Amino acid sequence: MSQPQTPLSDKSSVEERYFKFDGAAMRYLHAGTGPPLILIHGLMGYSFSWRHAIPAFAEKFKVFAVDLLGTGYSEKPAGLDCSLRACAQRLLRFMDAMSAHAFDVVGTSHGGGVAMMAAVLAPERVRRLILVSPVNPWSPRGRTLAPFLSSPVIAPLFVKAARQVRSMQEYYFRRLYGDPRRIQPGTLKGYMEPMQLPGSFEYAVSILRTWNQDLRELESALPRIVDIPTLLIWGDRDAAVSPASAERLKANIRQCKLVMMQGIGHLPYEESPDEFNRLLTDFLSQ
Repeated sequence: MSQPQTPLSDKSSVEERYFKFDGAAMRYLHAGTGPPLILIHGLMGYSFSWRHAIPAFAEKFKVFAVDLLGTGYSEKPAGLDCSLRACAQRLLRFMDAMSAHAFDVVGTSHGGGVAMMAAVLAPERVRRLILVSPVNPWSPRGRTLAPFLSSPVIAPLFVKAARQVRSMQEYYFRRLYGDPRRIQPGTLKGYMEPMQLPGSFEYAVSILRTWNQDLRELESALPRIVDIPTLLIWGDRDAAVSPASAERLKANIRQCKLVMMQGIGHLPYEESPDEFNRLLTDFLSQ
């Protein structure tokens, strides 16, 4: 199932690979050598989110950029448990298979929640956390919308409309930017192509179905990761996860640095990739 390698630099290349979870194939990109670093995308994202970051880290790290099972170009088995705990458990199983006992984790948005939950489940295995606008218990955005969109009556209508109305998809993506003029050519197409695959929006609904329950569990478990060195990166124009929640999250992690990027929305690795990569490189070099 592997695809030809795509050059990243003179010294590294990226490979598309697949890992089987109980018969379902999870796609991931692999590049570089060194300590393991895993990159976890957000809701309705996939490994494409990290195309600007992978070359920056493949020289010093063994990089794994996953399409979480159920999204991107990974398989989408029916009835998949998409709770934060289940996603984190699959992530740890994946890292076991990659012979990575201890690793650094970068997670954005929903992927930030998965990263934190993986650290909660196995704090001895996570060396450092980099959380980019992560979902968290102190952001009110989503608390009401998630149960509404995932309700038995609304969910089928939402899935049908989201799949068929391209303008809805584009609107959702553009509002994630602090300045939509920064959207680079090919970006919208890159994000939207896998959304047309069967099961993509059903996966999103499955995540929303346990949204509030997951955040309550995460809040109660945060004391387990209080001593993991953590970098928080946020855009002050984030329309998806409240920037005001950043300080509350930071207060719950002792070794935590917060960087608020000015004029940036929910996707700093898209809007300002060079600055984003510099921030991560500085943190991981300490």
